[in-house]
Amino acid sequence: MVWQPILGAAAEGIGIVSEKQILKRKDVSYKNYTVLGFLAIVIVMIPLLFFYWKVSPQAYELKNILILVLVVILSLIANLLYFFSIKWEKVTALEPIRLLQPLFVIILALFLFPSERNLVIIPLAIIASLALIGSHIKKHHLSFNKYALATLFSSLFFAIELVASKYILEYYSSITFYFIRCFFIFLAGFLIFRTNPLKPKTKIKLYILAIGIIWVFYRIVLYYGYMHYGIVLTTLLFALAPVFTYFFSYIFLKEKPCIRNIIAAIVIVICVIIGIIKTGIDF
Repeated sequence: MVWQPILGAAAEGIGIVSEKQILKRKDVSYKNYTVLGFLAIVIVMIPLLFFYWKVSPQAYELKNILILVLVVILSLIANLLYFFSIKWEKVTALEPIRLLQPLFVIILALFLFPSERNLVIIPLAIIASLALIGSHIKKHHLSFNKYALATLFSSLFFAIELVASKYILEYYSSITFYFIRCFFIFLAGFLIFRTNPLKPKTKIKLYILAIGIIWVFYRIVLYYGYMHYGIVLTTLLFALAPVFTYFFSYIFLKEKPCIRNIIAAIVIVICVIIGIIKTGIDF
């Protein structure tokens, strides 16, 4: 159902803005948030495991375990870099760099998976990605500070992680895979940073728990899309996420999108609509 990835894109936009709301607080560091955020996701998912736990025997093969380890390491680094960035920089200022992630995903998917080479969807996905990137490029120069560079590497590592996940997703349920991924990210972050999960105020912990629910929904829908629609088509549908990010940033963070952002949003919506019509996805 096409509404699932569209809602997933909306969840991504809400999640990013919500994380910025938490990270802009002086009493929450990006390291602490990494640990607490993934602990929240783990807690949210524990009840779901009683109904959706699934691990196939192939998951225990050495090559597939190594892929899982790679996914966890890349995810931990990518999240740390991105949380570091949005802790100190505006969400809208980092969007042009973060938006390289879909393009990285598409390029990697086309290179690694012949089944992803759909001549109808590929141009639409690339146009949508380039529209977003182009809408953020400054007229005279590109401004790269340490936060932009951190976001760039974060986008690259997230892209590699997502494409690598495709190799082993079939051996798990989406919920099981995301739980295992997040549990080991939490464990690694806790051992490295020694964060006290009880330190933040109850209100903050509840807010982080709510963000955890958003990300659980987002990732489950994303993995579902990868398995049923393919990486490239799912990436096209999730290109709507920055559109939602603009909207929610304007509403909650008072960060106004420029005319180029609005034009890019229109191009993305058109590409998504064409993609839905051409592939005949059911609502």
